[in-house]
Amino acid sequence: MPEYAILILPAANRVYHDVSPRLLRAELEILGDTALSQPVQEIEQRELAGTEYVTFATERPLTGDDVRHLSDLSSMYVLFEISDELLRPIHTSPLAWFDSDLLTIQKYPGKTNELFTKLLLNITLLAAGRATTLRDGPVHVLDPLCGRGTTLNHAMMYGCDATGFEVDGRDFEAYEQFVKTWLRTKRVKHNAETGAVRRNKVRLGRKLDIEFGLTKERYKAGDTRRLTYYNCDTLTVDELLKRDSVDVIVTDAPYGVQHGSRAAGSGPVRSPRELLAAAVPVWNRALRPGGAIGISWNTNVAKRDELTEILTGAGLDVREGGPYDQLEHRVDQAILRDLIVAVKPRRG
Repeated sequence: MPEYAILILPAANRVYHDVSPRLLRAELEILGDTALSQPVQEIEQRELAGTEYVTFATERPLTGDDVRHLSDLSSMYVLFEISDELLRPIHTSPLAWFDSDLLTIQKYPGKTNELFTKLLLNITLLAAGRATTLRDGPVHVLDPLCGRGTTLNHAMMYGCDATGFEVDGRDFEAYEQFVKTWLRTKRVKHNAETGAVRRNKVRLGRKLDIEFGLTKERYKAGDTRRLTYYNCDTLTVDELLKRDSVDVIVTDAPYGVQHGSRAAGSGPVRSPRELLAAAVPVWNRALRPGGAIGISWNTNVAKRDELTEILTGAGLDVREGGPYDQLEHRVDQAILRDLIVAVKPRRG
């Protein structure tokens, strides 16, 4: 039975680095169940020659497609085959259209760890059956609480179309400045426009709209991707996006601080649970049948069964059991983070 070992990518955040192997084990099991040519077995965290690895076995050797899918694991650093107690490196090809500083250059308080954002995006794509099609054509990713754009940047790296909503004008302005500067500095062919968003003569906010090319040649040929950032209330998602137009929804819910989203005719929605109860049905209208939604949140302010009730109440099928129940981890003293994934049933 072939055996393999994954060396974990070093993380600047020590707390996240310590939980990465456990999270990677859950992600690897989900990947094996959904995208690989065969399930993975005997997933363990092992010390080899004084270094920690995540190891696993398969009934047959990995295929080329298997290796490509494994290359995109969130904390993958190096993949080895274990042979006679020796480690033989396997060439991997992570999907990354741009330089990694697109993900790492932004530094600000409260930024979600970029490796965790990739984990959340990966698991949601797997649930929607879209992880295996990323290299074939664009996938539309929506982050309806996008902050300063960590999810949007990961979507760009994967070659996806990306849309974000954020009510905080300072976050909108910071991201606009960052992404425009980054695109110019990296000489990425693009066109960027900023303007007001209005519906029925009512101003809803602002919009940054960027059309960009994954390569210069693709841009010239008209093969482009689109990044759109709405500085608008997340409860306007179904007003501004077409029905069934989004493949996956990925978001990191507020961890307990006041959030400025407002339900129609009411005051501000203050708690994450109240926000999600109001927003999930709105977001769901933009999600394609067969699409998936992935939400991370602080379990100290909302219990898992509460989020399950919100998602199932919107007609979504929550993924539960096995690796989906192994993703909770501590961020700091006040934040115990978990993620939940649900799929929109296909019609008929």
